[in-house]
This record gives sequence, structure tokens and C-alpha cells, in this order.
Amino acid sequence: MDKKISVKVCLGTTCFVMGSANLQELIEMVPKKYGEKVEVSGVPCLGLCSIDWEFSKAPYVKVDDDVVKEATVEKVLKAIDDKLAIQNKQ
Repeated sequence: MDKKISVKVCLGTTCFVMGSANLQELIEMVPKKYGEKVEVSGVPCLGLCSIDWEFSKAPYVKVDDDVVKEATVEKVLKAIDDKLAIQNKQ
């Protein structure tokens, strides 16, 4: 069986203020669309904006080990689709 894809939505203050609140709909949407293939969770902080605070690209989402900067629902769904396409080719 394929490994589950892990999606982590950063809910830290900066990401939340910069729009991750809108990404919470992924928590309901993703299981309906992908079933058991993808696991979504909100995390307190990914620590990514502290690396480059001045040029922060919040909100951040991690899809497995890939970071989605300035994340939107559409960008995250595309990242999931890309991962699934790669899995399906293997």
C-alpha cells in the first residue's frame, strides 16, 4: 500500500494572521476528496517564518517534506495531486 501523504497546516500566529485560518477548510475537504490517501492536521507552528522573518511567505503548509509558501487551498491541493501522481507512477 502507498504511504499516506502528510499535510501539516501551520496555525502559528503569523501564519494564522496571514491566512491559514482559511486553510482550515482543508481539514474537512481533503478526507472527502482523497479518502485514506492523505492525512491533514493543524500544527501549532512549523517554525518556517522565523528562518526568514523579513521576507516571510506565510502561511506555510508542509505536504510531506515539501513546503508550500503563501499557501492557498488551491496550491495545497495541487501539491497533493502532484505527490499522488508521483506515487502512482512508482
